[in-house]
Amino acid sequence: MSACPWALRSPLEQVYHDTEWGVPLFDDARLFELLVLETMQAGLSWTLVLQRREGMRAAFDGFDPAAIARYDGQKLRALQTDERIIRNRLKLASLPQNARAFLRVQQEFGGFSAYLWAFVDGQPHINHWRQPAEVPAQTALSQAVSRDMKSRGFSFLGPVTVYAYLQAAGLVNDHLVTCARHPVHMTSP
Repeated sequence: MSACPWALRSPLEQVYHDTEWGVPLFDDARLFELLVLETMQAGLSWTLVLQRREGMRAAFDGFDPAAIARYDGQKLRALQTDERIIRNRLKLASLPQNARAFLRVQQEFGGFSAYLWAFVDGQPHINHWRQPAEVPAQTALSQAVSRDMKSRGFSFLGPVTVYAYLQAAGLVNDHLVTCARHPVHMTSP
């Protein structure tokens, strides 16, 4: 057994794959951090995101949605010069908008986790892909979540980015069946 092939591209991705990717997340703070990271990743390599993760943590107030919701034009302009982060103007502009939407969802549902996990009835979807080519870029689930998030004021979260988010947050388990992290190989105590 081995890891999913994408995880073998870099040591950072290997560690991320082995310790975080696909592990069900229920903590709102970590779900928001991952939402920011997935937004920043769109169109870029995950290795780059992981390399800049700590820089983003420092620049983005520890991924605190309440702090990010208050970002104004001056703060966003300052971030565009911060070499520790991904400096895409549109992605940066989405940060305060998504933070405010995140906080509204928390308020409405008693937590972002409750909102998100309701899409899968609280249980991860476990797929049984054998080849990387079988793993879809988006699904009906990610399309529905993306549509709903957009209706709640989120931006920069299309169905492909949302599918990557669902995979990373463990709502969808897309570890290949040949991967040691696939549930078929995991034992419970």
